[in-house]
Amino acid sequence: MSRYRRSQNPGATYFFTVVTYRRQTILCDAPIREALRKAIASTRAKRPFTIDAWVLLPDHLHCIWTLPVGDGDYATRWSVIKRQVSVACGDEYRRAEWINASKQKHRESTLWQRRYWVHQIRDETDFARHMDYIHYNPVKHQCR
Repeated sequence: MSRYRRSQNPGATYFFTVVTYRRQTILCDAPIREALRKAIASTRAKRPFTIDAWVLLPDHLHCIWTLPVGDGDYATRWSVIKRQVSVACGDEYRRAEWINASKQKHRESTLWQRRYWVHQIRDETDFARHMDYIHYNPVKHQCR
């Protein structure tokens, strides 16, 4: 199994891109949005973090989080959020024909891609650049 080296600096700010499995256009569906909202709230209650920015598009999302001082574990937070959404919406959105041996082995749903993009924000300029990206991304996708 691949072992990815990711920066996990306590108290840092991170930009994320999380994508649906096979780029399904489901994230703006009411049940998914509500499950995502609840999963984020319950995760933040147990493992706090600040949401600096968030944009939800039909097949992916981008966000910027700042973690608390002394805590760099965004991976567990994403795992919990994705799992809670998958459980809450599994009956309606599970695609049995997409379950392969690898998905079974990793106990994955058919809602999310396994991995996600993460970038640690380096400074104010980098933060502003990623914030602009979050603001512009929906406009870019609307024009397609």
